[in-house]
Amino acid sequence: MISYLQGKIILKKENFIILETNGIGFQVFVSKKSLDKISGNGENFKLFCYLDIGERSLNLYGFLNYEKLELFKLLRNISGVGPKAALEISSLGPPVKIKKEIEKGNEKIFEGVPGIGKKKAKKIILELSGKLNIPASSSPEETLPEDDTILALINLGFKKEEAKKALFQVPQEIKDTQERIKRALKILGR
Repeated sequence: MISYLQGKIILKKENFIILETNGIGFQVFVSKKSLDKISGNGENFKLFCYLDIGERSLNLYGFLNYEKLELFKLLRNISGVGPKAALEISSLGPPVKIKKEIEKGNEKIFEGVPGIGKKKAKKIILELSGKLNIPASSSPEETLPEDDTILALINLGFKKEEAKKALFQVPQEIKDTQERIKRALKILGR
């Protein structure tokens, strides 16, 4: 598996670069935002990489830092999220910011990403909630009581996925844990 490349940029195009490493040119797809940070041909460059193996293709995807690569891997594990959409999502901003928006349930963060509509955005948020192990600020205003509400619903006999789906439907403006549990119970039919 190719995980890291360092070399000279031979060619820069709209959505990829060709990076020469020891006489071999690797075509590496990078996000539009990452391309903006690459000055051009002849530049020495380092990338963390992911080799995506398809039925009829082998494609390399490049990232400016390891955290974005990890986020890309999580996104690729979600059914219906292709590598190009995952690449663009992972470049929406710092991973801490993306995590914060996903934990808030903010679908708008995915606006403008090709292939990601409202339905798929909801699915991504549901799948990634609680799975992003990116250190973030722990101030009380920035964290929702999501963990407490999920645990409370599990203790009441619901499966974790059921609890997550119900809480996903509770408006994010409701911050009070008790109220979130009550609303989730109504959704779950109890």
